[in-house]
Order: sequence, then structure tokens, then C-alpha cells
Amino acid sequence: MLQNWLHIFLFQIKNNKLFTALNVLGLSIGIAGLIFAILYWNDEHSYNAWNPEKEKVFESISKVSEDDYWASNVAAFEPYFKKDFPELDTYCYFDNWYFEEIIQYQNKKEIVKITDAQKTFFEFFPFTFIKGTAKSALQDNASIAISDKTAERLFGSEEPIGKMVTYSGRKLVVRGVYTIPGKSSMAPNAVTCLMDGRLVENKDNWGNFNYGLLLKLKNPADKDKVSARMVKILHENRAVRWAKEEGLTIAEWMKKNGPGKTQIILEPLKDARLHAITEGYAEGKGNYQFLLIMLGLSVLILVLSIVNYVNLATANAIKRAKEVGVRKILGASKGNIVKQFLFETVLTVLFAILLSLVLVELSLPYYNEFLGKKLLIHGNQFYGQLILIFVLTIVLAGIFPAIYVSNFETLKVLKGNFGRSKSGIWLRNTMLILQFSIATFFIIGSYIVYQQIQYISTKDLGFKGDKVVAISYRNPYDWREKDYLAKLTNRYNLIKAEVSKIKGVAQVSTGAFSFGSTNGSTSSFVYKENTIQGRNMGVDFGMLEMMQIQLKEGRFLSDKIASDTINSMLINETTLKMMNEKNPIGKEVDWNGNKLKIIGVVKDFNLFGPQAEIPPMVFFHFKTIDWMLQNASKIHVKISGDNPEQTLAEIEKFWTKKVDTEYPFSYDFVDKAYARTYETYVKQKNLFALLNVIVILIALFGLFALASYSIQRRMKEIAIRKTLGAETGVLLKELSKQYIIFCLIGFAIALFPVYYLLNKWLENFAFRIEISFMPFVIGFVILLLLTLLVVLSRAYHATRLDVLKYLKYE
Repeated sequence: MLQNWLHIFLFQIKNNKLFTALNVLGLSIGIAGLIFAILYWNDEHSYNAWNPEKEKVFESISKVSEDDYWASNVAAFEPYFKKDFPELDTYCYFDNWYFEEIIQYQNKKEIVKITDAQKTFFEFFPFTFIKGTAKSALQDNASIAISDKTAERLFGSEEPIGKMVTYSGRKLVVRGVYTIPGKSSMAPNAVTCLMDGRLVENKDNWGNFNYGLLLKLKNPADKDKVSARMVKILHENRAVRWAKEEGLTIAEWMKKNGPGKTQIILEPLKDARLHAITEGYAEGKGNYQFLLIMLGLSVLILVLSIVNYVNLATANAIKRAKEVGVRKILGASKGNIVKQFLFETVLTVLFAILLSLVLVELSLPYYNEFLGKKLLIHGNQFYGQLILIFVLTIVLAGIFPAIYVSNFETLKVLKGNFGRSKSGIWLRNTMLILQFSIATFFIIGSYIVYQQIQYISTKDLGFKGDKVVAISYRNPYDWREKDYLAKLTNRYNLIKAEVSKIKGVAQVSTGAFSFGSTNGSTSSFVYKENTIQGRNMGVDFGMLEMMQIQLKEGRFLSDKIASDTINSMLINETTLKMMNEKNPIGKEVDWNGNKLKIIGVVKDFNLFGPQAEIPPMVFFHFKTIDWMLQNASKIHVKISGDNPEQTLAEIEKFWTKKVDTEYPFSYDFVDKAYARTYETYVKQKNLFALLNVIVILIALFGLFALASYSIQRRMKEIAIRKTLGAETGVLLKELSKQYIIFCLIGFAIALFPVYYLLNKWLENFAFRIEISFMPFVIGFVILLLLTLLVVLSRAYHATRLDVLKYLKYE
């Protein structure tokens, strides 16, 4: 029986090459899209999945203002954890970022990603130790644990345990070698145990939020109780103590300094990758919205492919009606015919899945580049999901066509009457309308996404960084050294002077911030009872002018005015609005105990990215607030002339010989680095555009199939009309009008979903377009033109029929 079905299937392929190709291609594209989304989904959800402690581990997040969340805490909590928190199993202060520094063994040096933590670190991230143990790996401040790959790079075939390495001027002993079992929010190449000394130095400081903090709870349900107690301790040691020191009541102090009550949020490790409030771990946070968008669009495309398959299958069923009638006369039951057509669907879907896997394998390098990942097709989870896709596709795509064909009435089909029930016609028409709706969603959606990305790409950012190079700059000094700040200042001034001499360098300056980065310092100040949490923008002379940041009023900092390095500051327009001051020039502000006078207001510019709100900012010279220079991680150089490559080569030569002799020269143009802040949204635009083309093609396949089917059913009617003298134009209008109606219905159904969902997407942007009528008009015109193109081409072909062929039996 199976052999007979296989012969029939191969015969049908041979005689219906176009329909078979459209079936397989449509399904394979839909399945391939879903496979891509599943690979991305699995990878993002694999973060910390291996970690048995993920339900009990929480990171402490500090909410310092309405919109500011810091994944950092004060060191002064530690004594309280030891005695006042019975809910805690253990805790760990750590750096939730990486130092990319040199570790040296004998004459071999390697730049590795290093995290500094307390000795309990591996209780929170229980990596697998292949040498040493988790307990002994960080036993004291002379210990270091390294990854297996780092051990191989440093020691080769030598035994690493007990070996002495040099890191940042310190001698450390390798006491453990670990491997990371899976994707982890923290995946350092090395872990040091120098944190305790740093905590002691800040044990009484309740103002500096400098350290990442992990808490392991005995019972995860106690997290709210623990966070409430931390908030109480923080309030008592900050607001209450500071009010007492100033001789004020709590109410008076809060009126002067603002609410001053930092909130503590305990965020579980299991949510760190996709549902984090802020970026709290070195490996970053994923984009859950983008993940859902990719999965949702992929499912839509697969649904479209299945609908397309059903339409093609039912359209092709006309040609097989007599075959079914003959088989029924020979004794085949409905069940037998259903099984035969399901068997054919199984073979078609199997071939489509194999083709989709080929498409995925060939496209995976480009997909990985698109996402910035290293995805592979492997794993029991993936193969299980692939089997589920296979089964669901067969059920959804195969059952209706099989039942549809099996219900042909034997005598009618043998006489040439292929008419079906109204319910079957309505179902096919409904599927066509669904295809129109999905196509409408993609056409309009992709146009709105394009408009928004075009808007933020061309928006006036308030600065210009196209010829400005940001060079990575390392601070080589320990802040505990004698004359630390003087050394830091002298080194910067020397570098600035030498780089300025290089041909093609127009200007050199810097700031304690980076364009496109949220890193930096914030402080609050009060002006006329308004508490403002502003970004601290320490700058050198000429920095604002170099970036072409515009003045609203007043003047810039000047090296010719002595007070500009003592008590002068500028603010941005956002700060001015929050101050509610019409004449800010000359007004005095109490900034962390420093009396600073406002000398200028700069126009707002987008520091973090065009999708982010512009925060309040205060600008002052490094000499005014001298510790700010240590926050400068970039030196900005403006390049002029016709040979920027030569200028950069000269800067690199100087840098590697005189500045960072141990580290590779690293730089980026400010405008390019800034563009990466909204790179995810550019990818979404490109994804929408690509899927839009795919959706339109699949929808056209379905329209082609249903138009062919519908017109094939009306061939005798067309022959009669032509015999009675109907003109071609009249026939074309008659044959195409129902599809125009379906197009209108499909378009109308898609209007609300596309408006609602794209409006939600636009909420990600502080600066956004308003959805206008234009995308909907353009979407409808495109959809209508494509519909008419397909339908009229099939209808015109039908009007060229041989009348006698369809009337000779009447």
C-alpha cells in the first residue's frame, strides 16, 4: 500500500512541478524562520539554566531616583549581614564587570577578563573545578582562580596549581582552574579575592555605591523582607545620620535634600538575562522584546506558510478529483484516502524540514553576525522542538486537505462536477483573508519601523562626532598612592600635549563620560527646594566646543578665567527646567558641599542614545572637582586633514611606545560608537524588511493558488460568457472583484493589531515619530497592486481559453 501511495505521490510531483515547488518552498521558508527564532530563544534562555542556585541567588539593585537603577551598593552593609539577617545563607560583594588586564607568568603575558570578588563567589556561580576546589580557590587575598582556557594560554602543558602569576603589580597564587558549564551572567577568565581590603576602606561610607552585591537566601520568599530591612538600615545611616550632623530634623533634611530614601530591589539570578531592571552583570542583559518580536514574526510566517500550503493543496485537488472518484469505486474508504493524503503531506513536510535545515545551516553565519552570537544547531532540546514543529505542521497542513479530498462525491466528480460545499469555500476564503491580514501587518509594520529608525538616525543629536576619535585610556595609578591625583593630572596633560603635536590632530580633550554609554557618575543637588539627580560631566577645556555642543546662554569654560577651575559650572536645558529658574546665569548651587556658580547653559544633547531620555547634566572642569579625572576612560582627539589613516598611525605609534606599552591600541570614532547604541533597533528594521519580502512572496503563492483554483472552477462559466459575447475587460472585472473585497477585509482586520503593537514598540524611544495615515495608505496600495497583478494575470490567462474544450460535452 505504501509503495502504491509513493508511486502516486511521485507521479503527482512529476505532473505538478510548480505546485510542488511552491508547497515545499513556502513550508521550508516558514520552518526555517521558526528554527532561527528557536535557536535564538534557546540560547537566551540557557543563561544560568545550569546554575543550581539560580532560584536562591539575588542581586541587590539600588533605585536612587525615579528613573535611575544602579546595580551597585555601599560597602557598609557588610557588618549587618553578619548579624542582622538570619534569612541569608551567604553574601558576596563583587565587581559586576570585567577588568581587561594583563596576567603574567614568567615571560608570558595574556590580557584576560578579570572579576574581583569575595571568597564566597563560587557559592553563587558554582563553576566546575577541574583543578583545585571551589572552597580553596579564593582562600585569601593572594589567591586567583582561572578558567581552563586561560590556564592553557598561560601555562600550556604545565601544572598551573601553585604557580605564581603577576597581576596589576601583585603576586598571586593559582589555587583553582575551573570550566563554566553553560551560559552564565558572569563568565570571567579569572577571579581574584582582593575585595575584602577594598570593603574595609569604605566600611563607614554610606554615600558611595561602588560594589555589586549578591545575596543567597535560605528561602527565596523572604526577599521582600530582606530588601525592606536593607532600606531601613540605609535610611538610618544616610538620611537620619546626615540630618543629625547638620542639626536638622528628618523632615527638614528631606525638604532640603529631597526624599533621600534609596529603594533596594532584590532581583533573582534566574531573571538576570531577560527580565533585569538594569544591566547588573558583566555578560549583559538580553533584549526580551526583540526575542519575542523574532519569535512572534516567525510563528506568523509559519502560519502563513501552512495556510499557503492548504490553499495550494485544495487548489490542486481539482486535478485529482477523478483519481479519488475512481479509487472510491475500486473500494477505497474515506479513511484510506485521508491516510494517503496525510502520507503525502508527511513526505512533503519532511522534505521541507530537510530543505529548511539546509537553508538554516547555510545562513547561520550571517544570522550569527546579525545577532552577534555563536549559535549552533545541536542539543536534545532543539531536536525535540524540531519534531514538535514536524508533527504540528503535518496536523495543521495535512488534515484539512486530506478530509476535503476524501469527501468528494464519486458520481459528481466522475461527471466533471467538482463543486464543493459553501463551508469549504468560506474556509478557503477565510484563509486567504488571513494571508492578506498578515501581509498587511508586515508591509505597514516594516514601513513604520523604517520611519522610526530613519528618524533617530538623522535626528540632530546636539553634538557632532564624525571626526572625533575616542581612544581607550587606562589609569595606571593606585588611588592610595601619595599624590595620586597630581600624578594622574600630570600624565593626562603630558599625553594631551604630545598628541596635539602630531600632524593632522586638530584638538585633544576629554570628559568623564562616554557618548553612547550609561556609565558615569551622578549626584544630587538642591536648588530652591528642587532636588535634582544630575549626571556629573567633568570636562577639560574645549571638550564641549570640540563636540560642537551648542550654548543656549552664558559661556563655555575658559582657561583664561581662573575661577573656571575653582567654582564655575554649566548645566543643560533639562537641568534648567527642573530648577524652575528663568535667569540661571550667576546663580549659586550647593553641589556636594561645593558652592558652584552657573556660568552657562548648554543645549540638550543625546548622551546615551537617541532612544533614551536626556538626563539633567552639570558640567565643571576637572580641577574644580579633582577626583572626576579618574572617571575619564577615553581621550578624545579631533582629526583634520586629508590623511586620517596616517594621523591615526602616528597616534598609535606614540600610544604604544609612551602611554600603554603593554596593551593594544584601541579607539573608535564617536559617531560610529554612538550608532551602536541603537544597533538593535536597526537590526529590527532589517529583520522586518527581510521578513516583509518573505511574507509577500508566500502570500502571493497562496493568492496564486486560490486564484488558480477559483478560476479553474469557473472555466465553463467563462466559456459560456465568451460564447455569449462577453468582452475580456468585463470578464477580468468579474473574476477579480472578489479578491479586491478579500483584500479590503484583510487590510481592515490588520489595522488595529498593527497600530497597537507598533505603538507599543515605539514606546521604547524617548524620541519617536507619531504614526500617521501614510504607512496605511502605502500598505494598502502595495497590497492592492500585488493582488491585482496576480489575479489579473491568472484571469487574463483564463480568458484566452479554447471555448470548445469546455462546452463540447454539453
